[in-house]
Amino acid sequence: MCGRFAIHSPTDQIATRFGVVGQLPEFSPRYNAAPLQMLPVIRTHPETKERTLALLRWGLVPVWSKDSTGAARMINARAESVPDKPAFRSAFKKRRCLVPFDNFYEWKKLDAKTKQPYAIGTTSNEKPDAFAGLWEGWKDPSSDEWLHTFTIVTTEANEITNEVHDRMPVILPPTAWAAWLGEDEVGADELVALMRPYPADQTRLWPVHRDVGNVRNDRADLVEPINPA
Repeated sequence: MCGRFAIHSPTDQIATRFGVVGQLPEFSPRYNAAPLQMLPVIRTHPETKERTLALLRWGLVPVWSKDSTGAARMINARAESVPDKPAFRSAFKKRRCLVPFDNFYEWKKLDAKTKQPYAIGTTSNEKPDAFAGLWEGWKDPSSDEWLHTFTIVTTEANEITNEVHDRMPVILPPTAWAAWLGEDEVGADELVALMRPYPADQTRLWPVHRDVGNVRNDRADLVEPINPA
């Protein structure tokens, strides 16, 4: 799964990297982004076909949900089931997005009581990178207000990330962004083919401070490598 990540690249850098147009949201760096937070997401406008950047809440709420309380359970969507699972199949067809990130975190179990967190990222010199995501709009029946949410697609781990977890988020290279966003006409089989493990030789992993385990901690040194105890 992917339950914590960092996105600290400046908003204007995100916009330039992804070719975003229009007004940019105000967003402070997140070194420990967590579920149910408002985080930057790139989508393609259905009419203008331009890429936009907006803050959506992490944890997808399906359009047919009676309430939003189950969002924390929908922070990830398994690549193997998104084309058919009721919670995700509509978004997979029509509402795919990119979730910019600088690195993500996983925890390696050392013994019965201890886990060591690791940061994971790509070897690319251009940042941020992009998770494959799905987004949804849900209308609160009690207030008639719209809530826009997203989930991150996961797949099997590659040889590097498998050291700490058997799943990893789908990381899309720039060459796949247009297809995933629906800007290029591609079929379901081609989309499924994009949801594969990121190349191990382009993946890096390093131990970080255990303070990242507490969502209240959100500071720059959390992404810095340490010597694990």
